[in-house]
Amino acid sequence: MKKIFPVILFLIGIQNWSCGVLQTVAVNSTVGIVDYGLGAIFEESDLQFAEQAIPANVTLIEALYRAKDKDDDHLALLLTQAYTGYALACVEDVDPERAKVLYKRARDYGLTVLKKNKRFRAAFEEDPGQFQSAVSTFSKDDVPIIFWTANAWGNLVKLSLADPAELGDLHKVNALMEYVLRADERYYYGSAHLFFGTMFATTPKSLGGKPDSAKVHFDKCLAIGAQKFLLPYVFLAQSYAVQMQDKALFESSLKIVEEASIDILPEQRLVNAVAKRKAKALLAKVDDLFF
Repeated sequence: MKKIFPVILFLIGIQNWSCGVLQTVAVNSTVGIVDYGLGAIFEESDLQFAEQAIPANVTLIEALYRAKDKDDDHLALLLTQAYTGYALACVEDVDPERAKVLYKRARDYGLTVLKKNKRFRAAFEEDPGQFQSAVSTFSKDDVPIIFWTANAWGNLVKLSLADPAELGDLHKVNALMEYVLRADERYYYGSAHLFFGTMFATTPKSLGGKPDSAKVHFDKCLAIGAQKFLLPYVFLAQSYAVQMQDKALFESSLKIVEEASIDILPEQRLVNAVAKRKAKALLAKVDDLFF
């Protein structure tokens, strides 16, 4: 018995090790499939189909993230992207409170990655200058997680203007997006420019709004996306054109979106389909937005 017992322990150890290895191999293989799956969703033009498919994909990513002990930066990035995209495309226009919950979830996944940077983590609750200095310690490789974290966070702040705690974080969002502009302004069709265009257009001049700068950012975003990424036209109309009471620009921008082929940018059919839906809804409100 004394000779058999160590052998049994050894075999149990081998079995546990094998199960761990097999799980790791299975998880790593599935992550690749998930990447392809998300790519397929972004290419989908049927909004109803996408709305039904995204939650199941997000649940799978969540399961993989937990299987890898919640320490996988790539999966955290996918979750940040997925929750942000789903909230913007399917939730924000019909249920802003629920969208806030999803944006917060997306932001927090992104921050788990960004806070692995010791200087960023240490400066997180410090003054804006120290925070901005810490952000500068990231590298160009960090642009995707910085952008999607700031994107989710910015949308959360936009929906929480009556909440001083959320509004007080705007300087952090700005610092992160400014880094994206410096490091890789072309990332995701120049969407950091879209962020600043919208922000400068919707903020009153007395509080730092800059309509002229807003238009420059919108134009840069449209140029980077070769006028094929349609979402900037929507936000140009919704924010800048309305703020400037430029009805002609409002209508012409949204009609470009309406008339564009859904196949103009195949890898972003879903986002462009969302842009088309938003454009249609805005055009229906034209008489309420212009005086």
